[in-house]
Amino acid sequence: MSIELAAAAAAFLRERGVTLAEGLGEHELQRVEERFGFEFGPDHRALLQLAVPLGDRWVDWRDDADQDIRARLELPIDGVLFDVSNNAFWPRSWGVRPSSGAEAEQEARRHVRRWPKLIPIYGHRYMPAAPSIAGAPVLSVHQTDVIYYGANLLDYLRRELEPKPEESPPVTHPVPPWSELAMGYDNENL
Repeated sequence: MSIELAAAAAAFLRERGVTLAEGLGEHELQRVEERFGFEFGPDHRALLQLAVPLGDRWVDWRDDADQDIRARLELPIDGVLFDVSNNAFWPRSWGVRPSSGAEAEQEARRHVRRWPKLIPIYGHRYMPAAPSIAGAPVLSVHQTDVIYYGANLLDYLRRELEPKPEESPPVTHPVPPWSELAMGYDNENL
């Protein structure tokens, strides 16, 4: 399914005038994954093998500076830590919140590092890294404000590039605990 979905996504991007560079070869993909410590999910990988979308908010895995890519990879974690430090975010599943702010942040970092890694696509839109499945959702992540932005990669691109007032995408493949944040669960239910 990933190849068909990626081909449809690449065609859709071309139709919408998004600049597409030549796809990444297997060796290039492996270098990116080794350099940044993750594996692309199957749909994201398949798209990048066909074409690399370019522009201000897209990730150019071939030419963007490592520090910029690392910053985008860390943004979801940094956002959760910001809410721990500044907005009293502390899920009950983490136990008793340490009284020291520094200890709370350290404990939160330990928990969040266990969450599935999110890989940036465009702006603050992310897909889960492997071992995600084909058809994984796209999430919009800003701190602990998480929204399902697409049921899968193609659905996401349609919603991003042809915005219409529509209902939320169906949740077909949850990505816990990011999904719980997207579903509006509060600190008590996460």
